[in-house]
Amino acid sequence: MSKLRLTHPFILVVMVMTLLGCGLLPLGSQPAPTPTAQSPLTVPISVPAIDTPLTQTDTPTLAEELPWGFTEEEWTLISLYEQNNPSVVHIRVAGSSGSGEGSGFVFDTLGHIVTNNHVVAGARQIVVTFADDTQAAATIIGTDPQSDLAVIKVDVPAQSLVPVTLGDSEQLRVGQTVIAIGNPFGLEGTMTTGIISALGRQLPSGVQTVNGSQYVIPDIIQTDAAINPGNSGGPLFNLQGQVVGVNTAIESAVQSSAGVGYAIPANIVATVVPQLIRSGRVQHPWLGIAGTTLSGQVAELLGLGQEQRGILVSQVVTGGPAAAAGLRGASRQIDINGLAVPVGGDIITSVDNRTITKFDDLLGYIVQHTQVGQTISLGILRDGQPQTVQLTLSARPG
Repeated sequence: MSKLRLTHPFILVVMVMTLLGCGLLPLGSQPAPTPTAQSPLTVPISVPAIDTPLTQTDTPTLAEELPWGFTEEEWTLISLYEQNNPSVVHIRVAGSSGSGEGSGFVFDTLGHIVTNNHVVAGARQIVVTFADDTQAAATIIGTDPQSDLAVIKVDVPAQSLVPVTLGDSEQLRVGQTVIAIGNPFGLEGTMTTGIISALGRQLPSGVQTVNGSQYVIPDIIQTDAAINPGNSGGPLFNLQGQVVGVNTAIESAVQSSAGVGYAIPANIVATVVPQLIRSGRVQHPWLGIAGTTLSGQVAELLGLGQEQRGILVSQVVTGGPAAAAGLRGASRQIDINGLAVPVGGDIITSVDNRTITKFDDLLGYIVQHTQVGQTISLGILRDGQPQTVQLTLSARPG
């Protein structure tokens, strides 16, 4: 791919994606029919009997012989499944568009369950099935279409609930092993394994910005663990049994797993879900700009040197926080091999002393580390000269 090509501009603010009502929607395709209701290695101290459920204290130490001919890798996966499958639920939904299903996971002992917004959107009735086949009706506590997350609640005894542990998705690395547990095609308690294929992807949302563009969800995890319709809302685990993402979408020409699955990072879950539980809604911090990643070739044409990186501000939304802070958008365009590139505006190079090299750096920081009313410090280049701008974030327009 030519370096002349620029990242397609996005409005700086976040979230969501177009998805199948209660499953996974292959990107770039029309929704498939919704499935119906039918439709680091620390391993145990004692070896349990073959029919005894594994617990965290059951895993053998590396010094001991592994039972039944299992390899260390197999025993790790067996233990992880036995410990975490009770936290994963099957969600069946009846709504105005018919019935559908998805997955979710227990967030706390109060009965809160996390899933995707697109799984429960428009639901009139929700039934949750646990790993032990216990069923309970659920009510919607809050939804956030812009992050495609939702919280529902069941009324069951606290001792019956096994909450997950959230991991730090900023610590993830490409090549790391991950595990998905969910209900693809209604097959409850299904576990698949794979690796993190890429980090820092963006998913377009179905929510429009004030200028007609789409918000995006930043820092999306890409995995080759098999994810299919029905996995939506289910957890993506690391080998420590921590949830590092929420399985959300696939990219496939055949509307089933093609080895390209996407998950919302756990750090966004940690930001959004407590707000949904507290008030049923989320306020997303907003900058009010559109921009694109500065390429080396454009930087050189602007006399900044080919090594210069940052975000070219192409547009500043009237009345937004960036406009109030005095940020400037593009004043002209230059043509590069037939591509019109907006230039002349400010170039953002850092936020709160964190270096910005691409657009997703700024998106991810705003979404995961800031809140409405917070003042951030932007390092910019204006006419080639470094400056600092103080900007107070406001809530994204409805």
